[in-house]
Amino acid sequence: MIEKLVHINRVSKTVKGGKRFGFAALVVVGDGKGRSGFGHGKAREVPEAISKATAAAKKAMVRVPLKEGRTLHHDGNGHFGAGRVTVRSAPAGTGIIAGGPMRAIFESLGVHDVVTKSVGTSNPYNMIRATFEALKEQTSPKSVASRRGKKIADLLGRGGSQTAEAEAAAIVE
Repeated sequence: MIEKLVHINRVSKTVKGGKRFGFAALVVVGDGKGRSGFGHGKAREVPEAISKATAAAKKAMVRVPLKEGRTLHHDGNGHFGAGRVTVRSAPAGTGIIAGGPMRAIFESLGVHDVVTKSVGTSNPYNMIRATFEALKEQTSPKSVASRRGKKIADLLGRGGSQTAEAEAAAIVE
């Protein structure tokens, strides 16, 4: 499991004798093979908050289909609150072009090539939720073909039938 600490926030509660400080942690967890999740935890001490957030992230993992194990199948948009994100698949060698919290998601997910843009907010909580909204939309040609009752080669059908069948065979593997 790949665990990435995205954000730690010191929060306070005003009580009779003054202020009580606690910590809120935001963590992204992934297996590097297409599963990822995020979690939030609060506690009086930082390590405890991180462990709570990690446990929450492991519970809330989602599977994202990856193309060739390195990028997304298609572009997507997601929004949460004021945060809007755009995720785009990219050719090999591009790398992860993403800001802070989004970079943590793609590194833990096992994506090697992706281009993203975040607009509207830099709040890590909203950016992460918006990114997961965009990732939930991702579908693989295999799942679309099975849903429509067609072959993957028929869906891709780019010119010659043999090239489409070869690409379909590569996706199935």
